[in-house]
Amino acid sequence: MLFLARMDVHFPESMDADTVADFQAKEKAYSGDLQEKGIMKAIWRVVGEYANYSIYDVDDHDELQSIFQNFPMFKYMDVHVTPLAKHPNALEYYLRG
Repeated sequence: MLFLARMDVHFPESMDADTVADFQAKEKAYSGDLQEKGIMKAIWRVVGEYANYSIYDVDDHDELQSIFQNFPMFKYMDVHVTPLAKHPNALEYYLRG
């Protein structure tokens, strides 16, 4: 099942720079692992915001929820999920895994 997720990060203003950097390093490692496993198919930044769009390929909703909850910055994120289905006008190239 494919899902598009938008993640917006909101750190408290009181959080010190070293703590933010630690979260960012852990987040990079976790998302890199998801990409290497083929779970996170793609990720893009939202220009001018501390946000991203990413595509996930998972077996079910529970797996996706577990993935999100394991993000190191999860408690500082707003996550909006959209389920995706193949579009009849999509070129075959874009439908390949």
